[in-house]
Amino acid sequence: MWIETVAALPGKAVFQSPAAESSLTRCATVLGRPLPADLAALLRESDGIEGEYGDGIVWSAERIASENRSLRENADFRFLHMPFEPLLFFADAGNGDLFALLSAIDRPDVFVWDHETDSRTWVAPNLATYLELRLTGRIEA
Repeated sequence: MWIETVAALPGKAVFQSPAAESSLTRCATVLGRPLPADLAALLRESDGIEGEYGDGIVWSAERIASENRSLRENADFRFLHMPFEPLLFFADAGNGDLFALLSAIDRPDVFVWDHETDSRTWVAPNLATYLELRLTGRIEA
């Protein structure tokens, strides 16, 4: 379902092989909670989606785990930024800004974290709309 939905949108999307269940389990373990259902379903079809210039429209399960762990464990960031624990980063804008879900409160909305100001701005009501907006250029990356 996800591949067909994304492939029907304008813009270039490069799909990867499906994520192994072991990768999804390992990711959930690192994060300390299950992946949101839509994100897990997408990763089961394509373990990440890249845009035309290699930008991470959706990261692989492994990268989701490593990026979130890195941000949460960085001691300097605790003094520079609001907590990252409520956020589940899953994509990048290619300029340092990151896209996130609020999986800690089981909310489907997508936010963008601005790495310069530490702001967290709502950009889409769900993953499907985020993909549509991102691939049609209505979310600037």
